[in-house]
Amino acid sequence: MARQLRRFVDGLSVHVIHRGNNRQTIFRDDKDRERFLALVADAFAKHRVAIHGWVLMDNHYHFEVTPARERSLSGGMQQLGIKYVRYFNRKYGRVGHLFSARPRQIVLEDDDYWLACLRYIEQNPVRAGIVARPGDYRWSSYRTHAFGEPCCWLTPHPCYVALGRTDSERQAAYRAIVDCALGESELLTQRLAAAGAP
Repeated sequence: MARQLRRFVDGLSVHVIHRGNNRQTIFRDDKDRERFLALVADAFAKHRVAIHGWVLMDNHYHFEVTPARERSLSGGMQQLGIKYVRYFNRKYGRVGHLFSARPRQIVLEDDDYWLACLRYIEQNPVRAGIVARPGDYRWSSYRTHAFGEPCCWLTPHPCYVALGRTDSERQAAYRAIVDCALGESELLTQRLAAAGAP
């Protein structure tokens, strides 16, 4: 299950959710998304945060990550926020905050919950009615997990690796899992965890 404490637990992954201030749009075009992902890769590599899954929506994003040290995630998020807001404000001639005060962070304590969280993240565009299937959406880690699309900064998590002995076995198993939408109880668990996260 999820623990709604903002603290480091060695070896455990964290589900990060960050929304635009007042749910405003934080990605206006594909160039914004490309810049953001480049900044993610740089910031998280520098601060030793392994990225296992992600999705970019218009007004928020989700990450599933494992920080190496106690200050890894906060350092990576701070660097990312400063650099992306500077880019976004300069590009669109604006000033002030772009994101809500702090990202929500939910520690993922077991393997089943870890996998359910990744499904939740990558099914987000389908639930939002943007696409019919997760593979139709370019701005998530689904294509890497399901089809082996290259992403040099994505780190396979042991829960994903355990799905098969080869890349093709893992991808087929993952497609079968994610092709099934999360049930109402699974969605409720994810939403309650996110709502209660600091």
